[in-house]
Amino acid sequence: MCIVAADLRAHRVGKIALLPPGRWARRLRDFAHAARPNNAPLPTLRRLGLAALLLTSVLAPGKAEDLAAYPARTVKVIIPSTSGSTTDILARLVVEQLSRKWGKPVIVDNVGGAGMVIGATLAARAPPDGYTLFLCPPSPVTFMHLLHRGLPFEPTQFVPIALLARVPNALVVRKDFPAADVKELIAYAKANPGKVTFASTGVGSTAHLSAIQIEQFAGLKMVHVPYRGAGPALNDVVAGHVDLFFDTMATSVPMYRAEKVKILAVGSSERSAVVPEIPTVSETGLPGFRSVTWFALVAPPGLERALADKINGDVVGVLRLPEVDATLQRLTLEPMIGSPADAAKFFAEETERWGRVIKDGNVTAE
Repeated sequence: MCIVAADLRAHRVGKIALLPPGRWARRLRDFAHAARPNNAPLPTLRRLGLAALLLTSVLAPGKAEDLAAYPARTVKVIIPSTSGSTTDILARLVVEQLSRKWGKPVIVDNVGGAGMVIGATLAARAPPDGYTLFLCPPSPVTFMHLLHRGLPFEPTQFVPIALLARVPNALVVRKDFPAADVKELIAYAKANPGKVTFASTGVGSTAHLSAIQIEQFAGLKMVHVPYRGAGPALNDVVAGHVDLFFDTMATSVPMYRAEKVKILAVGSSERSAVVPEIPTVSETGLPGFRSVTWFALVAPPGLERALADKINGDVVGVLRLPEVDATLQRLTLEPMIGSPADAAKFFAEETERWGRVIKDGNVTAE
């Protein structure tokens, strides 16, 4: 065995070092066949396994070296929404800076549809090697499993990497909607049951559950109109095809300033410095109401913690860049800087909070 291992070190290092660990034993046995004396017994699998283990310690780079070399090729970031959405805008801002930092291409893959289930499933089934990441709003990593029976993945198994940013949602209505504030909206909806329509980016999205909260707080019923993404939903509010939409301020405020829509209120606990003239939902008659969208970066189940920590450090570095901070402020996004452990804790809190809304509203995607 020692002769085989030594011979491998002398003559076969280049090939063995490039092989996946699972193939080393087979290659060791093949080499032993070629190198053994006539009719000499083959080394046992146990001995070959030990030889492979010894060879690994000699040839395989240590974890520190692996981390230092990451990424060695293109990294793909899946987002479960269409282009032009806040998720898409944020993703492209982050990946551009990561690509510069890493010196390797980082690309965005828009995979929308089915209430973000398609994109989330694709991300969950990717190899946990750090070369496929998932950037998403709350649903796929917190409460999607509460909405879909037989979901092909478990949201809590995603590996948290970093919280990225949050933004209050704005209660956007079409320009000619017959209500100037939340109280008038509630009065109108109660006087016209089943007539008021609200858009969302899919069942279980923050936009959907925010409207459900309005129904629960005010005791009314509206008609849900799900869309494939935030862009199409907001466009139909502008066109007057749907009455209201809980959209992020990043995309709704420009439409508001262009006088293409009205914003009745914001979903944060305090008024926004971006549009201070607009009240919060809480102060207009529904105390305790909150609707904030946040975004996080996660990895497929099984990613090593050390790699998650490394990517987290690089992402936090990106978020702290002055030019990135300035862009986030322009988009009305607030950075959320923290560790993977902070993200995991936050995910659990959000699952509990939105879980109550789902349960009380009997919300289901079936």
